[in-house]
Amino acid sequence: MTVFWAQGYEGASLVALTEAMGISRKSMYAAFGNKEQLFHKALQRYEEGPGAYVIQALRAPTAREVATVFLTGSVQANTRPGCPAGCLGVQGALVVGETGQAARDTLAAWRARGQMHLRDRFHRAVEEGDLPPEADPDLIARFVMTIANGMAVQATGGATRDDLQRVADAALRHWPPT
Repeated sequence: MTVFWAQGYEGASLVALTEAMGISRKSMYAAFGNKEQLFHKALQRYEEGPGAYVIQALRAPTAREVATVFLTGSVQANTRPGCPAGCLGVQGALVVGETGQAARDTLAAWRARGQMHLRDRFHRAVEEGDLPPEADPDLIARFVMTIANGMAVQATGGATRDDLQRVADAALRHWPPT
């Protein structure tokens, strides 16, 4: 997971991947099939580990708390000690050639699913009266996701946890976005 996170899909060589896992290339193919299938497993592991804040956020009782937990979780995941800066789901395949197209498509779908889950949760908040009836759940989800993705890029560029938390706090001062 950390090799893909740090180096992206195409940048992650089979040598780096097998060394990180402590297995031979033959064992890697036997266990995972190919690099693309290994990438899917790494993304699943990321989702269950550093990216687990998404599930926690969706369970928050109010729309504002959903956004707060999501953005704070993003800040923490993007600046996690001992891990690459940024987000595997954002950095993993932003710039890829033809051989990385499947990974780029996988990550685009993964990010879209996250945004869809946020949209559905914000739609529920409108139905429950937690957000005003004129609130646009799709816009709110896109806003929150765009802030989180931007923070991932900023973290990769060296932004600190405090820098990113100030960005998240600023976004939440304009809640709900209209």
